[in-house]
Amino acid sequence: MLHYANPQNFLNLARRLTPWFFGAGIAMIAVGTYLGLVIAPPDYQQGDAFRIIYVHVPAAWMSLFVYGSMAVASASAFIFKHPLGDVAAKAAAPAGAVFTALALATGMLWGKPMWGTWWVWDGRLTSELILLFIYIAYIALWDAIDEPTRAARMARILCLVGAINVPIIHFSVEWWQTLHQGVTVFRTDGPQMPASMLTPLLIMALGYTVFFVGLLFVRMRTEILARRLRTLRLNIEGAFA
Repeated sequence: MLHYANPQNFLNLARRLTPWFFGAGIAMIAVGTYLGLVIAPPDYQQGDAFRIIYVHVPAAWMSLFVYGSMAVASASAFIFKHPLGDVAAKAAAPAGAVFTALALATGMLWGKPMWGTWWVWDGRLTSELILLFIYIAYIALWDAIDEPTRAARMARILCLVGAINVPIIHFSVEWWQTLHQGVTVFRTDGPQMPASMLTPLLIMALGYTVFFVGLLFVRMRTEILARRLRTLRLNIEGAFA
């Protein structure tokens, strides 16, 4: 992996792999959508309304997965001075914010018929909303500081401090009384869903993840090239100063 810490080596790898990740992600999302909306039976309590699970749960999973990836990338930049750590974290943040907003929006649409209200201030929903604010703050911090080295240092700190919210979101349904459904899939006694419902859910979650990796490669390539362009511009300006 150290070989791909070199930005040029990473660019070459990402250029080759990006189409495969996009293709595989889109294919899995298409299959999961068909299985979830057409093949899976209605829920015995919620009827067809439960099918929003195939968007809501993968989006919620990705909101945590992306932030966890950002925290690992920021830690690698902070501890090991990995040259692509800050690039990866910065590139991932907008996608993470979109996934979090999608999880909140679909959760509200699901909550209205199930709970009789669009929103409740319980542990899971509130901590997920806080995660969205952290994403927005992280993105805004990069844009607010012109000097890249200082911006990267401040963004790392914010990302690593904000990472404490990830386990809070995950365990919120166990720590506090909540209307939100508890753990259904990853249970010690096995998933509490029939295979006909669980299979498309897992395919959708994997499809979201694979598609995100392709998107991450694109955004990292763009960020690396933008930094090279900035360095070149500064060198040219310095030569004529």
